[in-house]
Amino acid sequence: MTESLQDLNLNPDLPTRDNVLITSVDKLINWTRRSSVWPMTFGLACCAIEMMAAGAAHYDIDRFGSGPFRATPRQADLMIVAGTVSHKMAPRVKLLYDQMPEPKYAIAMGACTVCGGPYIKYGYHVLKGVDRIIPVDVYLPGCPPRPEALLEALFRIQEKIEKERILDRTREGARPKVLVE
Repeated sequence: MTESLQDLNLNPDLPTRDNVLITSVDKLINWTRRSSVWPMTFGLACCAIEMMAAGAAHYDIDRFGSGPFRATPRQADLMIVAGTVSHKMAPRVKLLYDQMPEPKYAIAMGACTVCGGPYIKYGYHVLKGVDRIIPVDVYLPGCPPRPEALLEALFRIQEKIEKERILDRTREGARPKVLVE
């Protein structure tokens, strides 16, 4: 998954290959964006413990360029919504997502975030999926999902970043849809 800058080099001349880099702008910028995805800390329930474990020494999410968990949406480009989103908290989740700069991505972590979890039938206070208020790029089911699963979701976000075009500001075809407006 982690490729070096030399892997992006399209220079066919072996004597100058180490000194001259030839690549496309999309590849170079996407390589740097992919290697520095900064998530925003947004833990609402028990899934947040697993999110914290992914940042700890054993799993070390920092190896993949996502180490500094930001406490402000203006410095983050990935929102990991971890835990139960109540109807009272939903407007705040939407507000924080809207304050993030473009391009921005979202991971729905845990069964409660993905579809309401065990509260889906009788929990009148729980949002039946965070994708009703913000567009979700990667769904991470489980109750709670393991830190390895969160790392895999981060890899899916990084793959998505690699495929984007820099001049496509609207992310046509790449931005997921919100279920209910």
